[in-house]
Amino acid sequence: MTVSSSAQLPRRPKIGQRSTRQRRAVIEILENITAFSSAQDIHHALTANNQKVGLTTVYRTLQQLADMGAIDTLHDDSGETLYRSCATDDHHHHLVCTDCRTTVEIDGGPVENWAEDTASAHGFTKSGHTAEIFGLCADCQALGRNRS
Repeated sequence: MTVSSSAQLPRRPKIGQRSTRQRRAVIEILENITAFSSAQDIHHALTANNQKVGLTTVYRTLQQLADMGAIDTLHDDSGETLYRSCATDDHHHHLVCTDCRTTVEIDGGPVENWAEDTASAHGFTKSGHTAEIFGLCADCQALGRNRS
C-alpha cells in the first residue's frame, strides 16, 4: 500500500477553457479538503467562504477537472459522484471510510494484475475497470461507529 503526497491541481486552463474566479475558487477548495466530497459539499464550502459560485458552475468545473485527470472521482453507494484532489499521478485505487470519508490511495498494480488475470481466465481482453474499497477506517472503528 502506498500513500503519496498531494499533487498540484492545474492553475492554467487547457486551450478553450477560461481561467475564471469561479474556477480558481473551486480549485482552492479542492486543494484544502482531504476527503471525497460531493459537488453540493464543495458548493457549501464556497458559500461558507463568501464565494459566489453557482452549483451548476461547480458541477461543470468538477467535470472538466475530472476529464483532465486532475481530480479523482468515485461513486458512493447512493450513486452520487464524489470528488477529491489527486495525491498522485500514478494509477491508483482508494480505500474509503463509509463514515467520515477518509481516503487512502493504494497502488493500482495488484488490482491491475488481478483484473488482467480474471479477464483472461474468462476469455476477455481487459479494457478498463474501476475498483474502490469501502469500509470503516481505524479512527471510526475506535469510536465504535459501524456505518457501512
